[in-house]
Amino acid sequence: MINIIEDVKVRKGMTIQEIDEFVENALEDMTLEEKTYMMTGHDFYKNVAVDMKFGARAYPGGGVKRLNIPPFLFTDGPRGVIITGSTCFPVSMARGASWDIQLEEEVGEAIGKEVRAHGGNLFGGVCINLLRHPSWGRAQETYGEDPFHIGQFGASLVKGVQKHNVMATVKHFAANSIEYTRMKVNILMEERTLREVYLPHFKKCINEGCATVMSAYNKFRGEYCSHNKYLLRDILKKEWGFEGFVHSDWFQGVHRTIGGIQGGLDVEMPRPKYYSSSLIKKVENGLIPMELIDDSVRRIIRTVLKFTTRGDPHKYESNLIACKEHIQLAREVAEKSMVLLKNEAQILPLSLERTETLAIIGSLADKKNTGDHGSSNVDQQNIITPLQGFKNQIGDKVKIIYNKGKNLDSAKRIAQNVDAVVITVGYTYKDEGEFLKILLRGGGDRINLSLKSKDIELINSISNVNQNCIVVMIGGSAIIMEEWKDKVPAILMAWYSGMEGGNALADIIFGKVNPSGKLPFSIPKDPAHLPFFEKDIDEIEYGYYHGYSLFDKKNIQPAFPFGFGLSYSEFKYENLNVIFSDDSIIATIDVSNIGDMKGEEIIQLYVGLENSKIDRPKKLLKGFEKVELEPKETKNVTIVVNKNDLAYYNPESKTWEIEKIKYNVLVGPSSTIQSLLKAEIVI
Repeated sequence: MINIIEDVKVRKGMTIQEIDEFVENALEDMTLEEKTYMMTGHDFYKNVAVDMKFGARAYPGGGVKRLNIPPFLFTDGPRGVIITGSTCFPVSMARGASWDIQLEEEVGEAIGKEVRAHGGNLFGGVCINLLRHPSWGRAQETYGEDPFHIGQFGASLVKGVQKHNVMATVKHFAANSIEYTRMKVNILMEERTLREVYLPHFKKCINEGCATVMSAYNKFRGEYCSHNKYLLRDILKKEWGFEGFVHSDWFQGVHRTIGGIQGGLDVEMPRPKYYSSSLIKKVENGLIPMELIDDSVRRIIRTVLKFTTRGDPHKYESNLIACKEHIQLAREVAEKSMVLLKNEAQILPLSLERTETLAIIGSLADKKNTGDHGSSNVDQQNIITPLQGFKNQIGDKVKIIYNKGKNLDSAKRIAQNVDAVVITVGYTYKDEGEFLKILLRGGGDRINLSLKSKDIELINSISNVNQNCIVVMIGGSAIIMEEWKDKVPAILMAWYSGMEGGNALADIIFGKVNPSGKLPFSIPKDPAHLPFFEKDIDEIEYGYYHGYSLFDKKNIQPAFPFGFGLSYSEFKYENLNVIFSDDSIIATIDVSNIGDMKGEEIIQLYVGLENSKIDRPKKLLKGFEKVELEPKETKNVTIVVNKNDLAYYNPESKTWEIEKIKYNVLVGPSSTIQSLLKAEIVI
């Protein structure tokens, strides 16, 4: 072995040129055993045996002590760092409903700080798999059904996390949206579907500088994603120019040594199995070329050094973990994510002056229910339940009566003698989440998209005896409400809303906060209106259409459209103006708050593609902005769309092409075509 040259050592403040020089010298100096050690996680079982639980620490991988190359230290997410005591934020789907990418960047910063305070430097929690169907068990871990919307949020989380020298991992690459058979299901799709629907959000995160990528468990076109040369080498590394490293999903994410290396997988997590002695032998026997090993090791060292040798913008001490600032942020996110779906006769907000007695009914009202108990579970005990939130906010002003709702007669007697009723219904980790058969902790994919029959019966019973009935739904994806939604005046989607969710809920119900969340997915009237879904399936083809694009294509009216959400304010849209300049579409519109309460509105821009000469959606989301407006205030809002975002993928020429046609620019409060103002441009 040779010695690393003396004037280039691992130290703070290294330039990219110095890092590259160090890496090339290290590759010459390292043994094959050291190189393969760089390509795996380490000490997982040892650490779990010591901790007696999963997720108690950051798990190491890579690193070479002899050369002072630090390891990467993996922590999971995405609703916070899963290590005990971390801030528990609302699930990603809730955050997607906020449509607030600046707020998501702040969440990323808080998570990045807590990763560092826990001793980690890699956050595996940027989950951006597309919500193709609401039955998917891990729907709560992503942001919604639209690639543009998801990409904006994923990139914002990456940006926030990486500000604190934490490597972000975007996952699960790619087409991972069935939970029960995720280890084996083969996903088929046409090339345009892949390029236009299932990859754009990943590319946006790569363009943001995301450090690492986690491959998916499932197969894509017959090959496991972790071995898939077309996905990992041809598209991700060559076409997109990704310079970071790819690591596997855990345990069953790798199936063959040669297949993994040739496919483009750089790191096996969380322990060496295929990337160990088997890898060494295959290199020595000439079955795996050394240049493939060196490419992976180069990527790992270079990425780790880029993040670990930078100067830190902050001191990362333990008092950052679940600090007051982060808890307050969790509350703000919960407040801005809840979606008001119905509010007949403006029953909400409830008035403190006119409400003397309030019934809180439902078994979930006093349950610490923050979502899935799999790899995204944040171990935080200080959870504010809905009941506790109401007690905290109004307990000294309003008499609160709690009933679990198990006995309908008892619940009805209470309901008919109070001024208003809040019924809390929905799901827990037992109903939906990561499928963990061995640990018996995951709910997997949902079969039923409606509420449980006992919840429906409770709603119907209570609504018969009290007209001031508010239904609060807890869950991670779309819930069909046709059996009961016409019987109650108010419905609020509260999601799995994190450690401050109860306080946020009370703030909204009593008008301390004006709801501003909007749906990041469509809610159908009938499951038959959705794409085909079967949880126990070995192979499935994903089509070009899903969500609002499918509803538009089939002219089906959803129960609640993508982008829909009510406010205690009323907003007016006027004076849409659109110009095409410098390869951008620039839309301006006047938005006014004509109500009596300050509120935030999410302005959405869709591009209509009805004039396309090929098969394309009727419209696609291409921009959105969130604005705060005082009562009677008007703001002129500008949304800019890059011309390239109009392109479609031509599989014959293997290029992105922009049609020279007339496009409709549609701007308004939701994807409902009747609510959108329209202007035309010709490109």
